[in-house]
Amino acid sequence: MDKKLQRKVLTASLVGSSIEWFDFFLYASVASVIFSKHFFVTGDPAVSTMISYFGIAISFFIRPLGGVIFAHIGDRMGRKKTLVMTLTMMGVATVCIGLLPTYETAGIWAPVLLLLLRLVQGLGIGGEYGGSLLLATEYAPHDRRGFYGSFPQLGVPIGLVLGSLAFFIMTSILNDEQFTLYGWRIPFIMSGFFVAFGLWIRTGLEETPDYKAAVKNGSVPRIPLLYTFKHHWKEVIITCCAKFVETAPFYLFSTFIVGYGTKTLGFSFDTIMLIVLTAASITVFIIPLYGRLSDRIGRRKLYLAGSAGIILFAFPYFLLIDQRSVLLLFLATFIGLSVIWSPLAAVQGTLFSEAFSKEVRYTGVSLGYQVGAALAGGTAPLIAEYLTSHYHSTYPVAIYLVIAASISFIGVLTLNKQSSHV
Repeated sequence: MDKKLQRKVLTASLVGSSIEWFDFFLYASVASVIFSKHFFVTGDPAVSTMISYFGIAISFFIRPLGGVIFAHIGDRMGRKKTLVMTLTMMGVATVCIGLLPTYETAGIWAPVLLLLLRLVQGLGIGGEYGGSLLLATEYAPHDRRGFYGSFPQLGVPIGLVLGSLAFFIMTSILNDEQFTLYGWRIPFIMSGFFVAFGLWIRTGLEETPDYKAAVKNGSVPRIPLLYTFKHHWKEVIITCCAKFVETAPFYLFSTFIVGYGTKTLGFSFDTIMLIVLTAASITVFIIPLYGRLSDRIGRRKLYLAGSAGIILFAFPYFLLIDQRSVLLLFLATFIGLSVIWSPLAAVQGTLFSEAFSKEVRYTGVSLGYQVGAALAGGTAPLIAEYLTSHYHSTYPVAIYLVIAASISFIGVLTLNKQSSHV
């Protein structure tokens, strides 16, 4: 593959996942400070915050359905068509969220419309990840799949950086009243420009070599979902479990900390945004290095090491942030995101894609990834909020992290060594 095509493929796979996570983190960043107060209005602040976090969870619950729908299209009709459709859905829904009236203006319709748009985002996101991943890995040389597969994963910290940076800028140039009135809306609306760029890049690509080969051989099953459950049901369960350790800690380190840090620990919103922004920026440079390392030593080893790291760091993380020190909060976030989470993010996509045959790879990867994300990702901030408010302690949340990581550790141990490039 020539360098021009290589750059185009990596850019096309990266831009979609970056926009996906930029859109997600826009909601997550203001869930507890805007949506809980001006959309999900109740008499109890804790209940309002939990409902606003449910807005995160609901998009995860619908993601497996989006994964099934768009994976069917992707396995039957091609990766390119799905990537254009999913990106459009995500972008339109995000811009519309920025234009929504608040509860004070529209009453009950404000939260209803917000949740509906989150469902549309979830459907689009459900099909986006698998397509972005396969676009990268199915174009990749065999000995560089780990490196190529790390690029869609870069969208997570890049989206986090862009989302955090957007709100950091807004809170820096606007006072609290202006930010609450219209400042939070600007990043949502600006997402439309990123989507237009992503569509321009993606429409210029051809289908992946692996998909062309499957079509040429006539090996694409008529109903990919049924074929996957018949021949790859074990891999679906294993990848679903493996997803727990990557997704649950990430949403606690990047999303739950915003609400907990401002309301309980007394940090300012812009301070937390700057800390998360800094740690995520460092992560952007680390992930490709781990991806390249996985081409040399194998995906399983890195994933198991990251899982063990989460288990060991769960209690120290909360011990550090509960000291109410800015320096220790940054240290905890840096260790959690940049050091321990990075190898998990770097190899996860390639690890999952190598577990399934190319004929149903889109379906298999999407099922394992999105079901795992729904069970352990979208619910993580909600569960953490409940545990801290009910027990008045973060130790139950640490136990929750240990359990999630242990499930993944055991799951990855059972992955076929050949398929996981060990």
